[in-house]
Amino acid sequence: MARFYQQFYVFDDTRPVPVVIRSYTQDDFDELIVIQSETFPPPYPPEQWWNKEQLMQHITLFPEGALCAQVDGMLAGSITSLIVDYDPMKPAHSWADATDNGYIRTHKPDGNTLYIADICVRPRFRKLGLGKWLIQSLYHVTVEQGLERLLGGGRMPGYHRYAHEMSAADYLDAVVRGELKDPVITFLLRCGRTPVGVAADYLEDEESCNYGALMEWKNPFRG
Repeated sequence: MARFYQQFYVFDDTRPVPVVIRSYTQDDFDELIVIQSETFPPPYPPEQWWNKEQLMQHITLFPEGALCAQVDGMLAGSITSLIVDYDPMKPAHSWADATDNGYIRTHKPDGNTLYIADICVRPRFRKLGLGKWLIQSLYHVTVEQGLERLLGGGRMPGYHRYAHEMSAADYLDAVVRGELKDPVITFLLRCGRTPVGVAADYLEDEESCNYGALMEWKNPFRG
């Protein structure tokens, strides 16, 4: 098994800042849970933060897809994924079903799709663009594993403001057309992801009205 390790610089205004993206290990668990609490404050349900049993499953079942970002030696964010067998003709699913409630026991080494279970970046580090770098790291994993695509369901935290006047699918389309901005969906578009559709009851999330925007990145080497 090849451990992921990438070292580079990002910029805080004009100052270069050293960053490492690497595989996370058991030694990182306590800090990863703190990062979850900072990234997903209420009304996000605390029981949906990672616990140590879930994190152990991540590094045991698919360590290649369990990555963290360090800034000047401090953990600043993480991203977790698994391989699934995805049928584009049947796109609708829930986060719980796809990820086994975050335990990733649904990981299928012979599947066709890298599925993002979670991404989080500490608020104090978000201006450095680490979320985009973490997602791009999983593009490398997608290619290295020879998979067809990267897929994940993004929150739609701006949707609750428009739910009384448009469907979730119409909201997603409006964001893609540039008529509306959504903190998560707009970010994913900037990362190179394209929409597949929306899934109802994707995740318990008041701001998204429990919807998720399914968005993919196709492996350019798979045609």
